[in-house]
Amino acid sequence: MIDGKTVLFSGMQATGSVLQLGNYLGALKNWVTLSKEYESFFSVVDLHSITIRQEAAALRSGARNILMLYIAAGLDPEKACIYYQSHVPAHSELAWILNCFTYMGELNRMTQFKDKSAKHEANLNAGLYTYPILQAADILLYQADLVPIGKDQKQHIELCRDIAQRFNAIYGDVFTVPEAYFGKAGAKIQSLQEPEKKMSKSDENINASIFLMDDRDTIIRKFKKAVTDNFAEIKYDPENQPGISNLLDIYTLFSGKSIEETVAHFQGGGYGDFKLAVGEAVADGLKPLQERYNELKADKEYIDKIIKNNAEKASYVANKTLRKVKKKIGFPELIR
Repeated sequence: MIDGKTVLFSGMQATGSVLQLGNYLGALKNWVTLSKEYESFFSVVDLHSITIRQEAAALRSGARNILMLYIAAGLDPEKACIYYQSHVPAHSELAWILNCFTYMGELNRMTQFKDKSAKHEANLNAGLYTYPILQAADILLYQADLVPIGKDQKQHIELCRDIAQRFNAIYGDVFTVPEAYFGKAGAKIQSLQEPEKKMSKSDENINASIFLMDDRDTIIRKFKKAVTDNFAEIKYDPENQPGISNLLDIYTLFSGKSIEETVAHFQGGGYGDFKLAVGEAVADGLKPLQERYNELKADKEYIDKIIKNNAEKASYVANKTLRKVKKKIGFPELIR
């Protein structure tokens, strides 16, 4: 806790220049709500991004774009700490220390490493393997009580808890042991072209994902091309009708209507009309975010100020934890 307030931490990678609909509905919208209740730290996790080769200019611009999208989505940078992970060296330093408190067997069980290594065989680097340890450092530095995540990150949070408890058992009450927070809605938005898998900003099929800065015509066109099924019935059945069910999830999150209300409203209609309605609802819903993003992009001085101030705030909190860790371990104190 910080000043009696529960602490929340989360972040997104800086790969790609924009976020997609799953990032927004599954994370950002929840972050905005949660940030009003908790002392919040939201990082653009650019250190994590380099486990995959990045072009330098693209990484820099992508990180800035994502930071601006955080704010455009409704996060208040004067209240929530929105910052670049790479601007706080304590992340890397604590990650090394935690490496020495993490067992190989634990890392070998991480299913995400197995999945990612299959996709990046030509660049199977140690960073990809120790990624969950850096993630643990991200969380533990800020003494986070809650970490909003998708279900695919559950294993990493469990490892983070194990590391924190192991360290605490040796050195006393150093780290807060975090709890995972699963959003009630929008936690898993599926691909428009392969509704059996998650929507991803790295999908090679441009029609599979809705990006937050897609224009209205592009959004509607992509939804018109969304894969459905041959049942010709608008019904919420994720197992047998994943495409239609995904569209229902998306529509309800933008319209504010329940699944039952939406199914009743479109009952008897065709898939074409339903897909058009979903596209229009999404385009209308993203318009304020897009307008705010364009305002932020034009105000370089304001964004630079946010980056500087929040890097200092994040560093202050992170370094308090790091100093405590170093003292417990027995590292020599810095003489000033």
